[in-house]
Order: sequence, then structure tokens, then C-alpha cells
Amino acid sequence: MWTSSLGHQSSNSMRVVQIVLALGAVAQSVSAQFHPEQPATYPKLPRLREQASILDAWTAERIKYIPNLMAKYGVDGWLMSQREHAEDTVFWSLKPATTFAARRRTVYLFHNGSELLSNQPNPLVWIDNTPGVWKEVRDILKRYSPRTIALNIDSDIAFADGMHAGELERVSEQLGKRWMERVVRRPMLAVEYMARRIPGHIEYYRKIQEMAWAMITEAFSEKTVTPGITTSEDVEWWFRDQLQAFNVTTWFMPSVSIFRPSSRPPSRTIEEGDVLHTDFGITFLGLNTDTQHLGYVLRQGETDVPEGLKAGLRKSNRMQEIVRAKMQPGKTGNTVLQECIEQMNAEGIEGQVYSHPIGDRGHAPGSLIGMTNLPYNVPVLGDLPILPQTYYSVELLATHFVPEWNESMNFMQEEDVYWSDEIQGWKWVWGRQERFHLVRSTSSDRPSLRVQ
Repeated sequence: MWTSSLGHQSSNSMRVVQIVLALGAVAQSVSAQFHPEQPATYPKLPRLREQASILDAWTAERIKYIPNLMAKYGVDGWLMSQREHAEDTVFWSLKPATTFAARRRTVYLFHNGSELLSNQPNPLVWIDNTPGVWKEVRDILKRYSPRTIALNIDSDIAFADGMHAGELERVSEQLGKRWMERVVRRPMLAVEYMARRIPGHIEYYRKIQEMAWAMITEAFSEKTVTPGITTSEDVEWWFRDQLQAFNVTTWFMPSVSIFRPSSRPPSRTIEEGDVLHTDFGITFLGLNTDTQHLGYVLRQGETDVPEGLKAGLRKSNRMQEIVRAKMQPGKTGNTVLQECIEQMNAEGIEGQVYSHPIGDRGHAPGSLIGMTNLPYNVPVLGDLPILPQTYYSVELLATHFVPEWNESMNFMQEEDVYWSDEIQGWKWVWGRQERFHLVRSTSSDRPSLRVQ
């Protein structure tokens, strides 16, 4: 935050410079409009059979990149072994679309493309629950003698810790001392494989992001909300019904919260003058979205959102731009977090950043940029590098004093971005919210509520 040094001209001059820079940054942010001009619609999505073909093509393309990742992290062999209902975390990003669980014992061995295995597929796959599988694995290892064999074991990074304890015992027993001495832990191998997006993803990711916007727009409207009757829980379950109706799903229960001045009693019933907040995500084709938007319930006679609330949303928009500009590949999440905090302090913005990778999972592998309970530094996961060719959820809140309420409110926002090689930066997948969703009054005889 700014500090005062009365009587020191150089300090005062520096403060003037900071204020000018801050005002310029806010003006630049306001002038850069990323709210979509056209309302979001419900795009047509492919049927199940076509989905399976799309997924399998994506998986094949992703797997082709694994030898490059193995070379990057100094790995000659990458071994994964799992049983039905005890799958490795990476398994779900490798399996065919029509496979719903590991069968018997499923073993994957990715190799380094040695000439000794030039006629072998990569990966080699065994589906067998007899001792014969281990003899074949040992024979392959003898054939090309890898110097390093990666197993997914890590005490800090869940995505790199997919080998179950019992399976590790069996692998150790069957491979024996010769090969277990060559075992290494390379957590970034699993992290980068699962985090890396391919060009084909963005077309469908943009479709489901548009669908998320369309659902939120309808949820926070008079089509769904009747002030004084509809509850926030009603809207949460409306989201669930909509997901089912459009044959998509989600990775977490949608939440809807109500914000109002403390002078009004709390309630789950939505009333005129309330601010609505949702945290909502869609899962489709192995892709996940994560979106937080704000809505406002117009009072009788109101035609727009109070200016104090609009100013708070603009402040959170400015924070989004700070995060998007600072999260450059190669930096750690903790470095990005510190740079964001410094910039926020320079501009006099109070808030918190807690952004995360998204993709195969809603909270996907990669570097974290803050957490709600770790606002200044995230051990281990915050020390990982930001990776290009990935997606992120820019998640944060700005705290802003609302004059109309005579108190401060947290303006929580979340939008997804993707890495663009074209601009060497991050683009919003569908856009970002710069205007409140509006619930308009449909009754002329409802009593007006006095602005608090």
C-alpha cells in the first residue's frame, strides 16, 4: 500500500507518479472491452458416438508428445500400473473414450523410442491379471535397458502420485532390485502431460464456456427468479437440471449466494436490491469450465445497477488484467502472485488472487497463483512454473466500498483463459463479465423497497 512521508518532496512526487499510473491503468482496463457483444446462446454439441471419436483423436495426439516430455525430464521409461477401481491419476487422460475403468491389471510402459523397440507401439500396454504380465514387462526392459524409469510417486503433487501403495509393492516385488534401482520421480512429467492443451480443444472449450454464460444469464434473470419467492437453493438446482437437459455435467455443485447490506436481514430468499453471485462449471468432452459471475435484482423503478456496485465490478476487472499480464510462462505461481500484489498495492486496490490451472480437471495440474487460505505464498504448488499451451481460471476478488450500502463488498470473479501462440499471451475463452446480469421486475404491484 502507499505510505505517507510528509515533508519529503521526492516521496510526494513518487506518489503522484503512482496515482497517474494507476489512473492510466484503470482507464486502459475500462477501454478494453471483453464483455461479448452478442448474448451467449446454447450451442449444439455432438452426440455420444461423435464425442468418442473426438476424444480418441485428441488422446492420440496428446500421447504422441509424451516421448518429448520424457526427454525433457530425463526419463527413458514411464511405467504405470493400476487395477480396476484403483487407477493411476494419469490413466484418465490416457484411456480410450469407451473405457470406463482399468481392466484387470492395466500396465502402460512408455519408452524412449530406442531402435531396439522400433517395431513396438508406444506405449506398450498389458491388460492381464496373471503373473505372465510381469515376465513380459521384464523382458522388454532387458531388451532396451532404460537408464531411468519414472513411477508416479510424489508426496506433494497429487497428479504425480497416482500409483497406489499396494500396486507399488507389487511392482517392486516383480521388477526386482535391478530395475527398481533405476526408478526416478519426475512429477512434472505427469503434470505437464495432463496440463498441456492441444489446438483441437479450444473449439469445444469455447462452446461449453458460451453455454456456461448462457445458463448464468438465464439463471440471473426474471425467467428464473421471482423476487420474494425464489431462493438461492432453487437456482442452484435449476443449474443442475439445465446441465442434465443439455447432456453435460459438472465437477462441483453450483453455488448461488446473496449479497445485501448488513442493515437487511440475511435470507436465502432472493429480494429486490440483492446482488447475486454464482460459482458454476460445466464438464464435457473431458474439459471443465469454472465461472463466477454477479447479478443484480432491480428494484421497482430501477433501470440500472447502482453506480457503487458497477465501480466494484470494474475494480475486479482491473485485477483480472493485472493477473493476465503477470502470468507469463516460466515464472512460478508465487512470483506471479507477488507481482500482482505489488501492482495492486501501487494502484490502491484491495483484494485477493487465487487462480488455478483448468483442463482435464477443474482444479488441474500446474502452478497455483495463490489460494484463499494462502494469500501470499503457496508451498510446492506455487513454486511450479507457469506452462504455455495450458488453460487457467483467473479467480480473484476485489474489495470495494459501496456508497449506496455504506459498507464494503467483495466482488468475486472467475473467467477462463487459454494460451495463444499468436499473441504469446492469454486470451479470454468467451469473454469476461463487465456488466451485471439483471433480474428485471415483472410485477407492477409489488411494493418498492427503499435503497439502504
